[in-house]
Amino acid sequence: MKILLTGHKGFIGQHMLRALSEHDVTTFEWGETLPPVQSFDWVIHVGAISSTTERDVNKVMEQNYDFSVDLYRQCRHWEVNFQFASSASVYGLNNNFTEDGPVDPRTPYAWSKYMVERFIKKYPPVNSVAQCFRYFNVYGPEGEEHKGDQASPYYKFGQQAKGYGRIKIFDDSQHYQRDFIHVSKIVDYHLKFLDIPVSGVYNLGTGSTKSFFDVAMEVGKQYPSIIEHMPMPAELLQSYQKYTCADLTKLNEIIAG
Repeated sequence: MKILLTGHKGFIGQHMLRALSEHDVTTFEWGETLPPVQSFDWVIHVGAISSTTERDVNKVMEQNYDFSVDLYRQCRHWEVNFQFASSASVYGLNNNFTEDGPVDPRTPYAWSKYMVERFIKKYPPVNSVAQCFRYFNVYGPEGEEHKGDQASPYYKFGQQAKGYGRIKIFDDSQHYQRDFIHVSKIVDYHLKFLDIPVSGVYNLGTGSTKSFFDVAMEVGKQYPSIIEHMPMPAELLQSYQKYTCADLTKLNEIIAG
């Protein structure tokens, strides 16, 4: 199978590239020349500005929305199957996490993801497939070094514990519950859907939650450390998701098929 993979230098892209070793894969990163889309069976588009705190709206729109829509248009025209990495950030401060439920994007990043989904829904493929995957909180053993403050708490807490013997968490972190999914599971779902010729939007999570405090305690058992509390920065207060938990009903029905 011939596959074009975008964002292969990123956290998820690195793991995806290794998992696709049995296929004929061509990679693309922002700033390079895009190869002819019509020569591929699938385009797996995981490349994006992934920072949820990026406030340069033009930059986010250019790379996350404009490019993604143009890439999808080409796939639709040439009847090439398309996988798009969306995000659970589109749910915002909602507590309803069904794919057909309400959305509440609160950052340029979240808006860019939702708008691509909306474009694909408005202009669905005719003789190909378009799959949008709403990632919940992805973490993994390696590949997050470049993400800085956007790295998962598993990675950040581990670095703090190993380097300083201290883990810093926000006040009331025991009340912040997230659906954390290992990067290997994200990759597994992408690969499974290569053999499922069905379009749509699908949550990719575990359907269960852990608090940030639980994660800190888990990491602290591996690397003995002290947990310190700190106030949440003011710029995060209006967009920080207090609770996420993927509704996997639609995903499980498709996979059970």
